[in-house]
Amino acid sequence: MTVLLDVKNISKRFTVPRGMSGRPATVHAVDDVSFAIAPGETLGLVGESGCGKSTVGKMIVRLLEPDEGQVLLDGTDITHASHRAMRPMRRKVQMIFQDPNGSLDPRQRSGDIVEEPLIVHGLGGRSERRAKVADLFSRVGLRPDQMSNVPSEFSGGQRQRLAIARVLALNPSLIVADEPVSALDVSIQAQAVNLMADIQKEFGLAYLFVAHDLGIVQHISDRVAVMYLGRIVEVGNTAAVYNRPIHPYTRTLMEAVPRPDPARRHSRIKVPRGEVPSPLDPPSGCTFHPRCPIATYICRAERPALRRVASGAEAACHHAD
Repeated sequence: MTVLLDVKNISKRFTVPRGMSGRPATVHAVDDVSFAIAPGETLGLVGESGCGKSTVGKMIVRLLEPDEGQVLLDGTDITHASHRAMRPMRRKVQMIFQDPNGSLDPRQRSGDIVEEPLIVHGLGGRSERRAKVADLFSRVGLRPDQMSNVPSEFSGGQRQRLAIARVLALNPSLIVADEPVSALDVSIQAQAVNLMADIQKEFGLAYLFVAHDLGIVQHISDRVAVMYLGRIVEVGNTAAVYNRPIHPYTRTLMEAVPRPDPARRHSRIKVPRGEVPSPLDPPSGCTFHPRCPIATYICRAERPALRRVASGAEAACHHAD
């Protein structure tokens, strides 16, 4: 398989004050995460809030630097690349942020927001750039005559369309979409996801789609990776993960997905025991073992590696088979 993005064993730790004493403690936000994305593929990255999904995305675009591991983009190691070395690579990878209000300059006109990446990278003359911006507006469902508007003159869905137009300006190969529809009204989330799917077909893009809405991830993803407390616990093609989940945590997530077909109603959802452990003091062995209904001694004593199982998926579970 041709690989566009190859993430190898990346980890990220943050130091935070702990308790009233203020003594520093270490949070393992991301711990030994690996995956690959092929050209034109969508990998959905799912898990509960605080599991490290967004941190993974920020390390890929180098808003955060990994403490360990490697990030290879189109065969080039960008893990610790300098700002100068990253400049041409940023044309290959762009990011859509969760909140369009926070990612758009409220003082800039929308046409200037989309044109700015072209100016920064020295692409085209003034008239050529403006023509491309107008074309991008049309492609994402905005009118070229709205190029003079500021972000506050758009609705939430239109602002996210504007953010999508901006990331498309440099013709990237990969887009990291960090909860791109969670800040939108439910009524327009489907429009935004369908737009991203249409753009993917037109431009041949690959996506890392970070989300906690499992229904949306199922709709747009070719493969799904499930995270729990900073680690990937299962990876597989979308149909397999949703219909035949292997890891006990994945099963819990998938059983919670609403099913509109009465004939396919689940039995009573099995809620994991206890609370999610603190990332300041993660459990030994498998981090899910305190809540797992099938945990045994080996689960408490030994951390399971992510390994391929009979179904073809990968799971970090001692009892995956």
